[in-house]
Amino acid sequence: MSFKLLVLTTGLVAGLSLTALPAGAEDKTMDMSMPMGDDGPSSRAFSEANNKMHKGMMIEYSGNADVDFVRGMIAHHQGAIDMAKVELQYGKDADMRKLAEGVIKAQEAEITEMQAWLKANAK
Repeated sequence: MSFKLLVLTTGLVAGLSLTALPAGAEDKTMDMSMPMGDDGPSSRAFSEANNKMHKGMMIEYSGNADVDFVRGMIAHHQGAIDMAKVELQYGKDADMRKLAEGVIKAQEAEITEMQAWLKANAK
């Protein structure tokens, strides 16, 4: 295949891809404040926990990978705890409830460890 044909084909495919989208679709953002799909109580609770976690992970980076990792992971682990609490509130499966209890215990311990590390190492 010649270079000109390759460029023309690539341009045509790219053009078709854009025309296949609804007008303005490439400019739209997803509303992450609302659950996708079901909007029942557990879905809303999971969505709230997820939004809180993502907001907490939006840290101002320091340039210190260790500090930034720990600061982001604290919010991530808290998100896991919050989601596990949703499972305990709404879930019915005994195995999943037991798993949620284990997640809470493990993540709380790791958050405590990371907070202690930050106190000793973040400057």
